[in-house]
Amino acid sequence: MVRACIGKASAVAASSGGGKSAAAPRRVLVLGGTGRAGGATATALSDLRPDLSILVAGRNREKGTKLVSKLGERSEFVQLDIHNARRLEAVMESVDLVVHAAGPFQREDKCAVMQAAISTKTGYADVCDGMDYSWRAKSLHEEAKAAGVPALITAGISPGVSNVMAAELVRAAKSENCGEPERLRFFYYIAGTGGAGPTALGTSFLLLGEDVIAYHKGREIKLKPYSGARNIDFGEGIGKKDVYLLNLPEVKSTHKFLGVPTVSARFGSDPFIWNWGMETFANFLPADILRDKNIVLKLTECVDPFIRVIDGIVGECVSMRIDLENSNGHNTMGLFTHNSLSVGLCSSCICSSNSRRQH
Repeated sequence: MVRACIGKASAVAASSGGGKSAAAPRRVLVLGGTGRAGGATATALSDLRPDLSILVAGRNREKGTKLVSKLGERSEFVQLDIHNARRLEAVMESVDLVVHAAGPFQREDKCAVMQAAISTKTGYADVCDGMDYSWRAKSLHEEAKAAGVPALITAGISPGVSNVMAAELVRAAKSENCGEPERLRFFYYIAGTGGAGPTALGTSFLLLGEDVIAYHKGREIKLKPYSGARNIDFGEGIGKKDVYLLNLPEVKSTHKFLGVPTVSARFGSDPFIWNWGMETFANFLPADILRDKNIVLKLTECVDPFIRVIDGIVGECVSMRIDLENSNGHNTMGLFTHNSLSVGLCSSCICSSNSRRQH
């Protein structure tokens, strides 16, 4: 789901300087290229930059070979497990940029791909949506900077585009003398899995095993996952949808870097049975099960055929609404909606921002 977003990451983990080449990258490695996010990324890069040589990496040779045949002669497939450090570094030695889309990122105890990128002096971008993983990656800032490796963290849609929207709302509010930003709320809606497939479902299940980190007047608080339901209007074509608290990285990053004292994030889906199921899992499944990545991924595999059927019925629409409240009562709202998540985002969508004064 990176599409044209590679230059629009929500956080820069390392500044430029050095690296393999000062020129634009010519050979790009896409990890997780046989999945929905990685496959969409490889396709978008091929469309946007026909001059690139794209190395599609994944564990499924059949899927990878099929994708490469569509991308053209400048692309090739390599069978790769990102947990094989020696093999990973060997492959990365031959590329200028690696795009890490091999999720889920939850429950990964180290940033193996970013560490390999630093070791091989390879430019790095990821679509991470895990709180712990993203901050672990940020901790490698000085190492990456010393190696001259530019690194873009959480460069997908949410977080990623969502952070850019939030930053623009805050910037606009300050430039228009609207007072200080006081409260920022992220609301997300997707139809089914939004075309993201089993990875999105696995991520959602894993998030149910995490306390929700939010901020209230500058104080960090922990809340129950998939609680605090709100009914939010996502505008024409979608309407009002129920959304629930989840532990998402943009909450912490916008609180810290944009200086907003109160921040939270909520997520919801269609059909309603998904929300009901998520609430049920959060309330009745032991946290230890929801935190076990192997169990969650096996569960995801079991329900994947059912998920695909439902996705075919409800579509792949995705919408993000971000509300900013300011100290003088001037509130702004950003709304981003796309009808088909799997065909890409930034290159074909417009992010609209609506401003209104409330008394």
